Amino acid sequence: MKKGILERLDAGEVVIGDGGYVMQLERRGYVKAGHWTPEAAVEHPDAVRQLHKEFLRAGADVLETFTFYSSDDKLEISGNVTSITGEQINEAACDLAREVANEGNALVAGSVSQTPCYANSRNEEEVKAIFKKQLDFFMKKDVDFLIAEFFSYVEEAVWAVQVLKTSGMPVAATLCISPEGDLNGVSPGDCAVRLVKAGAQIIGINCHLDPLTCVRTVKLMKKGLEDAHLKAHLMVQPLGFHTPECNHEGYLSLPEFPFALECRAMTRWDMQKYAREAYNAGIRYIGGCCGFEPYHIRALAEELAPERGFLPPASQKHGLWGSALATHFKPCVRAKSKREYWENLRPASGRPLCPSMATPED
Repeated sequence: MKKGILERLDAGEVVIGDGGYVMQLERRGYVKAGHWTPEAAVEHPDAVRQLHKEFLRAGADVLETFTFYSSDDKLEISGNVTSITGEQINEAACDLAREVANEGNALVAGSVSQTPCYANSRNEEEVKAIFKKQLDFFMKKDVDFLIAEFFSYVEEAVWAVQVLKTSGMPVAATLCISPEGDLNGVSPGDCAVRLVKAGAQIIGINCHLDPLTCVRTVKLMKKGLEDAHLKAHLMVQPLGFHTPECNHEGYLSLPEFPFALECRAMTRWDMQKYAREAYNAGIRYIGGCCGFEPYHIRALAEELAPERGFLPPASQKHGLWGSALATHFKPCVRAKSKREYWENLRPASGRPLCPSMATPED
């Protein structure tokens, strides 16, 4: 029997999450940008399955169902789906995640996200009904635990947690907020308190901002819990992009969003630094969101291999800290086979007159 998510975290284990699906699949030609709905789970299951496999091989302990933005109201607004139902997407996504998770020691997390209904009406009963419908699919498919993720308003996240808790399964909740708090101005510490009081056993941050900013926000959440004498496991799944100048809205406000973000992509060495920062902050569920590719997840697993006690299968094809370059026939390449080289590297953009920062849009 696989140990559950709470068993692993209670034992002090490091849990590596998977990476971003919608952005990766958009780049591969299976998701349409804009509303970012996940009908590919039905239309192109092999593409979703392959990405699951790559994250698993890279070291992920959790595979999230590809159900981001799969509520019926979002699917209807998107216009991307005319003959596929939310039920079909949710069930197919659960089957794909379970199939691949069973190839390793990974858990399957059923995921719900923010709804257009909340933005339009703030109607608690209607919003909860949407989450309940998705929860029914997850319970039918017997996922291992549940994640309420990508919420800009803690109020909606609390409603999601309250619904998911009725399942009796472990519940994680992550917000896509900055250190300034949610879009209503609720501080990270207060957000954390509300989520835990609603019943979330794992809380944290995902998406919208770069890893070190997200770690900083989780630290504020941790402080809020300590001040309120509450406890929860901490989780972080940030962007795979550098966003130092982002404002309250996160990377959506950047001029490069969403089709020119490659110039902001983080290196594997950036990811190792992030993994260590997150671990030192007391976070034990460490993964990624938009912009995270499988090699980024491998970097997290390699950095935390001393704590985890093993390397992921994908490390068989990767020399740690460039060590595989030691036998290269060119001396200038062999010189890059040491950790010191990559730790001290200041990567260039390769773009003449490229600005170091952008002005976020309002």
